[in-house]
Amino acid sequence: MVVERRPIFPHVLELNLQARRHIGCSVYLIYDDTQWALIDIGYEEVVDDFVELIRQLDFPLSHCKTLIASHADVDHIQGLARAKQRLKTTVTCHPAAAQALECGDTLSTFAEIPAQDIHLDMPPVSVDVRVDEGDTVRIGRVQLDVWHTPGHTPGQLCFRMGDLLFSGDNIFRDGCVGAIDAHHGSDIGAFIESLKRIQQSDVAWLLPSHGPVFRKDNRLLQATIERLESYLHMADFGTCAVDWPLIDQWEEELVRGTMPE
Repeated sequence: MVVERRPIFPHVLELNLQARRHIGCSVYLIYDDTQWALIDIGYEEVVDDFVELIRQLDFPLSHCKTLIASHADVDHIQGLARAKQRLKTTVTCHPAAAQALECGDTLSTFAEIPAQDIHLDMPPVSVDVRVDEGDTVRIGRVQLDVWHTPGHTPGQLCFRMGDLLFSGDNIFRDGCVGAIDAHHGSDIGAFIESLKRIQQSDVAWLLPSHGPVFRKDNRLLQATIERLESYLHMADFGTCAVDWPLIDQWEEELVRGTMPE
């Protein structure tokens, strides 16, 4: 049975939207006449469903150019090893994400969070292609320009295709961003610079790793940037913050002998 393709833009399908149900993180299928590739794959348990859907969409499995990891978080890449085996293809990611993928690192990928009783497998997978800022990924005649946009994770990548930006976990339609966590390697300052880069670019559409695709809105981005700038000086974010002004104030009050009011 062949299923009608529902591209969101020319040469782009999003598999949750194609299936008309929430399966997991956004999985983008970029295609041309001769090749196709995926950005992210999600959890291992949904790989077979995605592969069957791709087959029903009449994409020959042998034509898969590569599986791209936007970054090394378990909800995006746990299924890579299985998908690589099923599709007999390659895995592409940033060098900073490669070690976690190849080692099956459960801590930095958020697969293992004992305090919240989260204990997920993180099957290791060999990385065949490492891409960084300024590189390109070609899928037939379609070209993806690689942006390195660290902050959420050290190895977060975006991919520009014309006026589209596959924007990873940098920002979502409601102004939220990917989790900021020291164990995750998050860097708030780098995150702000990545958001400013997106804001100052002339891309028209953002295709995030979670939630719906949306038009780039510089006011939304500015509000998010300002919120993250405040995080730099808040104890809420622990070692991800650069300082905590209250402690400086307290030290001054201690010297003065200021009593509680």
